[in-house]
Amino acid sequence: MDYLNHPFASKRHTVFSKKGMVATSQPLAAQAGLEIMQKGGNAIDAAIAAAAALTVVEPTSNGIGGDAFALVWVKDKLHGLNSSGPAPESISAQAVKALGHDKMPVHGVVPITVPGVPAAWAELARKFGKLPLAETLKPAIRYAEDGYPLTPILGKYWKAAYTSFKKNFTSEEYQAWFDTFAPGGKIPAIGEMWSSPGHASTLKDIGETDARSFYEGAIAEKIDTYMKQHGGFLTKEDLAAYQPEWVEPISAHYKGYDVWEIPPNGQGMVALMALNIFKKMKEPKWQSAQTMHEQIESMKLAFTDGKAFITEPEAMPVSAEHLLSEEYAETRSASIGETASDPELYELPKGGTVYLAAADEEGNMISYIQSNYMGFGSGIVIPGTGIGMQNRGADFSLDESHPNVLKGGKKTFHTIIPGFLTKDGKAVGPFGVMGGYMQPQGHFQVVTNTIDYLLNPQAALDAPRWQWMEGRIVLVEPEFPNYLAQALARKGHTIQVATDGGSFGRGQIIWRNPETGVLAGGTESRTDGAIAVW
Repeated sequence: MDYLNHPFASKRHTVFSKKGMVATSQPLAAQAGLEIMQKGGNAIDAAIAAAAALTVVEPTSNGIGGDAFALVWVKDKLHGLNSSGPAPESISAQAVKALGHDKMPVHGVVPITVPGVPAAWAELARKFGKLPLAETLKPAIRYAEDGYPLTPILGKYWKAAYTSFKKNFTSEEYQAWFDTFAPGGKIPAIGEMWSSPGHASTLKDIGETDARSFYEGAIAEKIDTYMKQHGGFLTKEDLAAYQPEWVEPISAHYKGYDVWEIPPNGQGMVALMALNIFKKMKEPKWQSAQTMHEQIESMKLAFTDGKAFITEPEAMPVSAEHLLSEEYAETRSASIGETASDPELYELPKGGTVYLAAADEEGNMISYIQSNYMGFGSGIVIPGTGIGMQNRGADFSLDESHPNVLKGGKKTFHTIIPGFLTKDGKAVGPFGVMGGYMQPQGHFQVVTNTIDYLLNPQAALDAPRWQWMEGRIVLVEPEFPNYLAQALARKGHTIQVATDGGSFGRGQIIWRNPETGVLAGGTESRTDGAIAVW
C-alpha cells in the first residue's frame, strides 16, 4: 500500500471550535497541545507542548537544537519573542576561510549557532503560561519514550535525508545521527514505530530545570565536549551567555488590516515590504495573470532588497522603518512594468520552518515557529541526547563588505517567521507558512488570498502557490492553472512546474470571530497537517 499515492482530488473543510484550537503540521503534536489545554493550560502552554512534541514527531524539520520565534496575543496586546541564537564568540569569517571554505558550509560543526528553542519554551512558560514546563513537556516525553508510527510526509523526508546522508556523511562526527535516526542501519518506514529514549531524557532535564541544564548544566557539558572533539566553535560559555529577546513586532497596513511580523534579524519584513509595494498597484483581480505578475514582481523586489540588507538591526545599512515606508513602496512599485524583470538592488537613500498556531477561549493566541533550518539541520547529533543541531550559520556571508558577514556573537539573517493579523486593534489571529525562502512568499499569498479574495482559512492555504526562485524564474505547483502559467510566460516569466508541492511551504491559520469568540482553523494539505479542537 503506497501511502503517498493520491490519485483522486480531495479537500479539507475549515475546522471550528470555541474552547480551544491547536493547528500543526503533525497530528500527534496537535493532540499534545490539546491535551495540555485540557489539563488547565492556556494557548501558550499548548503551543509549548506542541512545539516540544514536534521535535520528536517531525525531526525532519526541527529539533531541540534549533531556533524559535513567536508572536503572542495576550490581554489585547501583541508580544514578539526572538529566540534565535548568535554565532559562537570564537568564530569569524577569517577562521572559517582558514579551514579551506570560500563560503559557509551547510553541514558539520562549523555552521552551528547557539540554539534558542529550549530557552523559548522556558521564557514563554515563565511570562505567559499557566503550567510548569515539566508538565507541559510530558506528551513529548511520552512520544519519545513509547514511540510513534511515522506519518506519510514525515516518512518521505526521512527517507530522502537518509539517502543523502548515507552518501555524503562518512566522517565520524555524523555517526550519532545514524545511531539516532537510522538505528541498526535502518530507517523507519511510513507506519512503522520509532522511539528516542535519549530525546526523552533530554526533554525531562529541560522541563525539570526550566531549560537551564541545556545552557549551564549537564546537557551544555555534553554539547561542549562534542564540539571540542570535532573542531566546532560552539562552547558551553556561548550557551551560558544566551538569553531570548522580547521585541516589538513590526507591521504593514493592508486594506484595513494590520499584518504583523518579527523585526530583523528575521525575513518577515520581506512579506511586509512586498504587501506595501503590491497595494500601490491596480485593484487585484481573482485568477488574473496581470495581478499575479504584479504580485511576483512585488515579491521579487522585496526579496532582492531583504536578502541584501537584513541582518541584526545595528548592522543593517538601511533602517527597517525606511524599508517599510511609503517612500520605499512608491519607488519600488513604480519600477514594475508589464513584463518580467531581472531585479536590481534598491538604491540606498543618501544618509539607511515547523509552524504552529494555538488559541483558547480566553482570547489568548500564539503564532509560533521553530526550525533546525535545512531539514535535519547540520547533521550533527549530540550522542545519546536526541539533540539535532541546527545549521543556521550557513546563511552568514564570508564577504567582509556584506551586512550579514559572519562575526562572533552576531545573529544571522533568519528565514523562520511567524505571522499575525489584526483589524482595528483587535486580534484576527495567527498564521504562518514554513519552508525556507518560501516563507515570506507564503505569508504574502495567504494574506492576499484572505483579504483580497475573502477565502476561508483552509482555502487560503490550499490555493495553488507560486514561488519566485531567481531572476525571471518562477516555480509553480502541479495544480497551478495552466492558462495562468502560459499568460505569465507571455509576460516574460520563465515558468517551471514542480512535480509536487513539497517546496511550497506548510502553513496553519486560526481566525477568531470577535463577536462570538468562535475559532476557525485551516491546516496544510501539503504535509501531515492536523487541527485538534476542544
